[in-house]
Amino acid sequence: MEKKPFLTLEQAQQILQDVPTPFHVYDEKGIRENLRSINKAFSWNKGFKEYFAVKALPNPCILQILKEEGCGVDCSSLTELMLSEACGFEGEEIMFSSNQTPVEDMRKAAELKAYINLADATMVEFLDRVAGIPEKIFCRYNPGGTFQLGESEEGFQVMDKPGDAKYGMTEEQMIDSYKKLMAKGAKDFGIHAFLASNTISDAYYPELAGILFELAVRVQKATGAHIGYINLSGGVGIPYRPGQTENDIFAIGEGVRRKFEEILVPAGMGDVAIFTEMGRYVTGPYGALVATAIHEKHIYKEYIGLDACAANLMRPAMYGAYHHITVLGKEDAPCDHVYDVVGGLCENNDKFAIDRSLPKIDIGDIVYIHDTGAHGSAMGYNYNGKLRSAEVLLCEDGSHRLIRRAENPRDYFATLDFLPCMKDLVEG
Repeated sequence: MEKKPFLTLEQAQQILQDVPTPFHVYDEKGIRENLRSINKAFSWNKGFKEYFAVKALPNPCILQILKEEGCGVDCSSLTELMLSEACGFEGEEIMFSSNQTPVEDMRKAAELKAYINLADATMVEFLDRVAGIPEKIFCRYNPGGTFQLGESEEGFQVMDKPGDAKYGMTEEQMIDSYKKLMAKGAKDFGIHAFLASNTISDAYYPELAGILFELAVRVQKATGAHIGYINLSGGVGIPYRPGQTENDIFAIGEGVRRKFEEILVPAGMGDVAIFTEMGRYVTGPYGALVATAIHEKHIYKEYIGLDACAANLMRPAMYGAYHHITVLGKEDAPCDHVYDVVGGLCENNDKFAIDRSLPKIDIGDIVYIHDTGAHGSAMGYNYNGKLRSAEVLLCEDGSHRLIRRAENPRDYFATLDFLPCMKDLVEG
C-alpha cells in the first residue's frame, strides 16, 4: 500500500495560522467513510455494533462523530466512562472492559447500565458485592498458549501469546462463572476475547470468530445459559509500512458470516449479535502528527530535530514502532538522504525514525508523521516537562477546527499545591 498524507502543505499552512506545531490532525471524511464500510460489511448480522475503543482516541469531538455513525464505545476506566457519558452514550451503547477494576469504576459502569465485561472469575463476587449482578453480562475468554494464524505457504505466523496475557478466563472458569451469574439473576450472556494485536490479515477475525462460536456452543450446552452476544474485540490492524497489504473489511465481514452460518446457525444460535472494538482500524490511518523541522545535526549520523518528541507520539520509542514520514511539499522529491528524525527529550530512544531515507529536509519544513489516529495523542505524557500537543479536526468541507488546545505551563503546574510558589506559577 502506498502511503499518502490526507493533508496537503497548503492545508497545513492554513492550520498553522491558528495552531502552531506540533499538533495531531484527524480526517473527519476518512473516519466517517471507514465506519460506513464497517457497518456495511457486517450488515448481515442484525445486532451488529462497533464499540470504539475510547483509549485509542479519547476526544469528545471524535466520539460524537462516531456516535453519529452508529458506534458504541468500549471503556476501561472511570474517566473514559465519564467522557462517554458526557458525549451522550448510555446503557448498551457502552461496553465496560476493564481489569483489576477499582470499586468506583465498576459502580459507574453499573450506574450507566453499560454492558460489563468481566476479565476474571473472581470479578463475579466483586461485581455482586459492589454493584449487583445485571441481567446482561459478558465474560472474557483466554484460551492460553500461543495463538497462530496460517497466512502463507511457508506455514504459520505466530501472532501473539494469550497464555502470557493478564486478561480473561479459562473455559472452565467461564462455565463456572456463568453458572454463578445465572444463580445471581443474570439472563443473557456475552463472550469476549482478544487474541492478537494489529493483525494485517483478513483471516484473523474469521479465525477468532470460529474459536468463539465453537466456545459459545460448548458453554451454552454446559450451562444452559443464553448466549446473546459475541464480541470479537479489536486486533484488526492497519498497514503502518509502505507495501504492506491493507485489510479488506468486506472480506473480513464475509469470513465471519461464513463461520456464523457454519457453527452458530446449526446449533440454533442464529440470533447472536456480533460486536467489534476496532479502535486502531477505525481511526488510526486518519490521524497524523504534524511537526516542524527546527534543527539539524551532522556527526556520525545525520539528524533532523523536530519540535515534537516522544511525549507527543510514544509508539516509536516504546515499541520501536514504524511510522511513515512525509515531508509536505516534497512528496515527489527523491528520498536520497538518510536521517534519524528525533525529538528533544533527554532520552536516546526519542526517535521517530532511524536511518530513514527521506528527501532533503530543510529547517522550517513541515513533517507529517502518518497513522497517529489511534494510540497517538492518547498516549501523550509530561516527562521532561513536555506538554501535550493540540488536536485539530480536518472537517469534511476542507475547513479545520481546534478540538483540543495544546497544554501550557500553567496546566503542568496546576496540580502542584505543596509549595507557595506554585500558586504564582499557575496564576502568573
